[in-house]
Amino acid sequence: MDTTLRDKILSDPAAILADADVMRALIDANAQAMGDNVIDLRGIVMNRLENRLDRLEDTHRSVIAAAYENLAGTTQVHRAVLAMLEPRDFDTFLARLETEVRQILRVDCIKIVFEAHASDAQAEQSLEQTNSVIVIQDKSFTELYISQGAGGPRNMATRAIPKGGVQVYGDSARDLTSEACIKLDLGSQRLPAMLCLASVDPEKFSPQQGTDLLTFFGGVVERLIIHWLS
Repeated sequence: MDTTLRDKILSDPAAILADADVMRALIDANAQAMGDNVIDLRGIVMNRLENRLDRLEDTHRSVIAAAYENLAGTTQVHRAVLAMLEPRDFDTFLARLETEVRQILRVDCIKIVFEAHASDAQAEQSLEQTNSVIVIQDKSFTELYISQGAGGPRNMATRAIPKGGVQVYGDSARDLTSEACIKLDLGSQRLPAMLCLASVDPEKFSPQQGTDLLTFFGGVVERLIIHWLS
């Protein structure tokens, strides 16, 4: 070995131990020097520990990333809720949903679907025409749209936009790819409603994602609508 290199290693051996690639090369060289008829258990154990450490680090990074994502989502929802609490009338509340709240949540479309009896349809249509956030549909539309024929009552769906999305988003449905639909209970004297958040990003909403924050946000919207309708 070159004297200069040898003296440098002896002066700071910790540098060798701290370098994973160098240590791995030394272990491989040692195994080759022993020949094929000798099994280095020490090297096998170190390789297994190294693999286990790599998996642990990957898991650690995934947990941290999920925690940051959850924190960011919580902050977004809290900001959106504060923005919805400021309006003093229903029209301003709807306008805030369409602009500031939509931007805070980073979605491309927000709709509130109200169900109406056939006898009330004409009167309700005027409400739909005055604000682009509101959509009027027939009785039982909410449950049918959320379930999409899957069977059984459902209160929420996070998924790709179904074929019937045009009934909620109109012509915008051509550009939207994912949605979150939250059923709203407006009380025993009123038909249910539905809050729909949609995005052009196909990964914005999916069946695998958690729905705690969406449930909370939907609950706030539900209570505010009940307040304004009262």
